[in-house]
Amino acid sequence: MNRLAGRIAIVTGASPNIGGALARGLAAEGAKVVCTDLSAATAEACAKSIVEAGGQALAVAGDVTDPAHSEEAVALAVSNWGGIDILVNNAVLFNQKGILTMPIEQYRRQLDVILSGAFLFTRAAAKAMIAAGSPGSVVNVLSTAAWQGQPGNIGYSTGKSGLINFTRSAAMELAEHRIRVNAFTPTATKPVDPVSIERTAKIKATSARDYTMDFAGLMPWHRLPVPDDYVPTVVFLASDESAMINGTNITVDAGATAKYWPWNPHGA
Repeated sequence: MNRLAGRIAIVTGASPNIGGALARGLAAEGAKVVCTDLSAATAEACAKSIVEAGGQALAVAGDVTDPAHSEEAVALAVSNWGGIDILVNNAVLFNQKGILTMPIEQYRRQLDVILSGAFLFTRAAAKAMIAAGSPGSVVNVLSTAAWQGQPGNIGYSTGKSGLINFTRSAAMELAEHRIRVNAFTPTATKPVDPVSIERTAKIKATSARDYTMDFAGLMPWHRLPVPDDYVPTVVFLASDESAMINGTNITVDAGATAKYWPWNPHGA
């Protein structure tokens, strides 16, 4: 399909899990994609997978908290393809610690990646869109942890929650330039690659306290989402089909946040 034919996108945090799936999903709909990640190998692997599937993609590595990195990614899109139409702010730092166990330096760093990264890339992309006089779409990746209180994950929950009102505020400021800013909320996701599975295991092993989370057992749906389940929503938000959707959020969580909290959907 070609719902995004001729569009140019940037996806931050193009890991093999959610970020990579979104980048490949945008490319499958015709977008040219700049894949960014802190790891050069990860960014390059994502871009390579798009090219091998017949799409167009470029890779650039850098820290999303570095203003120069956001400018470099946007400049790469502009110099190679002539502009930027879509931005997906997906970059995140996983560090599962609680308020009693997390060092302040780590807390600040986690918020910096989630919030400052979205700020810097949104600003850089918006400037390019405004200079070109073209409309655009920004999609911020939230989490069900943005809407609910999760113990032992204070930095992630706080950062993702902050993106809720960042989305609204940026949407209001950029509306006059025909740039829409929306969010989408995924939930606990079944990893599909060895890197993400290993990372999840390490997070659990290094947590100062094990707050048991039965994600699969308490999910109302019959399975956890996989990264590809999120692609249609992000493609929709990036496309003209969502032209009147701005400053809001679409939740793709298989009913997780709709569930009344004491109900065990798969219990006896």
